[in-house]
Formats: sequence, C-alpha cells, structure tokens
Amino acid sequence: MAIIGTTIFSHIFPVLFGFFGLLLIISGILDENNPKLGLGIVLFIVGCAFPYVVLNALI
Repeated sequence: MAIIGTTIFSHIFPVLFGFFGLLLIISGILDENNPKLGLGIVLFIVGCAFPYVVLNALI
C-alpha cells in the first residue's frame, strides 16, 4: 500500500498540479486576469514542492 501511495504523491499529483498551473498561467497572461495568473503560479509551485513535503512525511 505504501508503494501505491508514494507513486500517487510523487508522480501523479505533481504532474496534474503542474499541468493545470501552466494552463492557468497562460490563460491569465493572455486574458490579463491577475487572480487566474496568481492561482496558476501558486498551483505550479505547489506541484513542484508537493512531492518533497508529502514524501518526507510518509517515509
């Protein structure tokens, strides 16, 4: 069970967060929508830091 959990937190969630973060960043820049741009930046940073924080807590 731990292998499945670590795979989800290290490979699946960061990719999803990064992908949707980039989509929001691009959309926020093109529409000049600052809240959407900010959310995209935060989501991308969370996607980058998420594996390190969660996997340190799990292992």
